[in-house]
Formats: sequence, structure tokens, C-alpha cells
Amino acid sequence: MNTSSNTKIELLKRMILIRTVEETIACRYNEQKMRCPTHLCTGQEAVAAAVGLALNKSDMALSTHRAHGHYLGKGGDVKKMLAEIYGKSTGCSKGKGGSMHLIDKSAGFMGSTAIVGGTIPVGVGLALSFKLKKTNQISCVFFGDGSTEEGVFYESVNFAALKKLPVLFVCENNLYSVYSPLKVRQPAERKIFEMVNALGVNAESGNGNNVVEVFEKVSSAIEKIRNGDGPFFFEFDTYRWREHCGPNFDNDIGYRTEEEYLAWKERDPILILKTELVNNSVIPQIELQNIETELQRKVDDAFAFAEESPFPDSNEIFKHIYCE
Repeated sequence: MNTSSNTKIELLKRMILIRTVEETIACRYNEQKMRCPTHLCTGQEAVAAAVGLALNKSDMALSTHRAHGHYLGKGGDVKKMLAEIYGKSTGCSKGKGGSMHLIDKSAGFMGSTAIVGGTIPVGVGLALSFKLKKTNQISCVFFGDGSTEEGVFYESVNFAALKKLPVLFVCENNLYSVYSPLKVRQPAERKIFEMVNALGVNAESGNGNNVVEVFEKVSSAIEKIRNGDGPFFFEFDTYRWREHCGPNFDNDIGYRTEEEYLAWKERDPILILKTELVNNSVIPQIELQNIETELQRKVDDAFAFAEESPFPDSNEIFKHIYCE
């Protein structure tokens, strides 16, 4: 697959939007107006942007506690997401979910949760409904390497393989589950994607910081899923820059080193694509600056919308919790 220049520019825009949102949240979090925990995905933008672009609007996606990038990559509304984090009634979850519980049916984003692995069986259930209804839709589930240590992961993968369901499993392996490195949780010689392949699911690995590689691999897999080849699993290596939960950096507390962080920062997915586009004369530097300025303005407008929006009325407390 030869990704077009226009597609690469769109991938870059999506990554910059995600990072701008996350870094502005980090900058403004100490204002004490966002009163829910936030798990930022700065450094991990490539997977969210690429998978979101590869999916159709009618496809459905689910995520984890670190869901901002996945929601925005799938086409979610920046204003709705920030209003949700501010706990406002204009939020995508009516101000009741906060950062970790985003849902927006209009974007095909069917939920995120703080429960590790909790959305994996839901995604498989959606895929089963698509197959029964013969809709040609795909269910996409994002999760981290820690989720592959949950029993429900194996049950879900097994069922998806057995029924040849149209589900795309996307594992973002950022090396850590909170503060525990992969090496203390799983055998060093084992690769997650190889283990999944042994369970009967087509599985591949990839560089999760190369957005074009992710887009091409996922696009190819989606075509196979739609053709009835059953589920597909990806393990993409990537790395979060900021602390597990919160707006700060935590390289000083001992679970990872500054050297490791700096090595991964050099593999910045946005910088990689920017450099390629400029060096190949696809886009001039001044246009890149204009894109960044416009996206920052869009994000600033969304923050203003969130701050100006009303809080939910008390009589709404039991509405939109389950089915009406």
C-alpha cells in the first residue's frame, strides 16, 4: 500500500490535534476545574490517529482509561470531550463520565472504562451483532499490554476466533502497567502478538510511533476482516511521555529512567512524519506552522466552550445511566 500525500497530511493533523489537546489539558489541569483523573496519551498519538482514519464512521470503537486519543482519532468532537472532562452537561457523556468514561454514538465511539480489559468483551459482542446482522461493520478495541494479562482477554479472543468475528484488537504496548514494567509481568522471551497468533487469530506487530506504517498495516487488516477472514490482532510498540495518571512527568520516582524517556522522545511520531513531509517537499514549513496554529485555536475554543457550558441539573442525575 502506498499512502498518498493527502492521507499523510491528514494523519499529521490528527496527531497534532490529539497532542495539542493533551498538552493543553496538562498545562491547565492545576486550575482545579477538571476534577476527574486524566490519563494522557502524549507520545502515543500515532496509533489512535492511524486506526481512527482507517476505520469507517459506521465502525465502532472502544477504549480504556487512556481514551482521549482514540476518541479524537475516531472523529470525536473536541468540545464534547473537554466539556465531559469539565463535568458539564454538554459533554459526550452528559458530564457524568469524565475522562475515563467517554461515549459518543455519533462518532461510533461506544465507550471507555477504567476497568482493565473491561471493554474487550463488549467489543467482541458488538462484532457478533455485526456478523448476525450482516452489516459489514467492524468493532475495534483499544487496550494496553496490561490487559493481555486479564482472563477476559483470552476468553474474548478465543470466542472471536471461534466465530470468525469482525473485530480488530489493537494493543498499545507502552512497556508499563501503571509502574510495573513488562519484564516483571510477562516472560521475556514471549511476544504478545505471537501468543495471540497461537490462539488462532491473525496477529502482527509494528512500530506504533510510525503513523504511516500503522495506517498501512491496519488498513490491510481491515480489508481482510471485511472479507470475512475473522478477527485481527496488532501489537504496536509505543511509549507515553507523561505520568501514568496526571499532567506531570514521573521519571524521578524510579520505575523508569530519564535515559529511556529521552530515547523514546527521539522517536516522536509527530516529528517523524513532519520531517518526512518537509524533506520530501510535500508540505512547506510555514504550512506546518499554520496547521499547528489553527489546531491550537480550535482547542482553545473547545476549552472556552467547556468552561462556559452549564453543569448538569440535579434532576438529571439518574438519566442516561442505563437504557431509558
